[in-house]
Amino acid sequence: MQSREFIRQKGNYEDLLCYKKSVCVYDVTYYFAHKYLCKGDRTIDQMVQAARSGKQNIVEGCSASTTSAEMEIKLLNVAKASLQELLEDYKDYLRVRELQLWDESSEKHKQARRACTMHNEPEYYHDAVKERTDETIANIAIILIRQTDYLLKRYFDRIKQDFLENGGIKEEMTRGRLQWRKEHK
Repeated sequence: MQSREFIRQKGNYEDLLCYKKSVCVYDVTYYFAHKYLCKGDRTIDQMVQAARSGKQNIVEGCSASTTSAEMEIKLLNVAKASLQELLEDYKDYLRVRELQLWDESSEKHKQARRACTMHNEPEYYHDAVKERTDETIANIAIILIRQTDYLLKRYFDRIKQDFLENGGIKEEMTRGRLQWRKEHK
């Protein structure tokens, strides 16, 4: 009987679509905050930090995932919370400037959502945002944040299912030790 891999290595965050989207959110936010908010406005730092926190907590959660599903879940929830904070900043920006938050049934929203679904590489957004208005960029960021949030939820559900099926590190260690004893009698 071939033994199961002892303590499966996890943590390859760069392959996760939610991570790729979070990088795009960060890059769009960095550009947006520095281009459209007044120098010295605390919102610049808050928006950039929220976007960074969303991205970095995915990295940290995935890095901790090999030994702690609990820590991974906590950090992914921090990522989600940071992105929700950022989402509100974009909505506030549009509202106080009397700009339009695109309705999901609008053609603009549908077109932007399709583009955001197809493009998960930051380079696409580096070029695209330079040709767009602040209203358009804010709406694109909102779509990206919502897509990232959805992907994080799906990833979170997968982590929960994996935990239910396989348990945590202590259970893996026990299984590994029992398997070793069985094979080395």
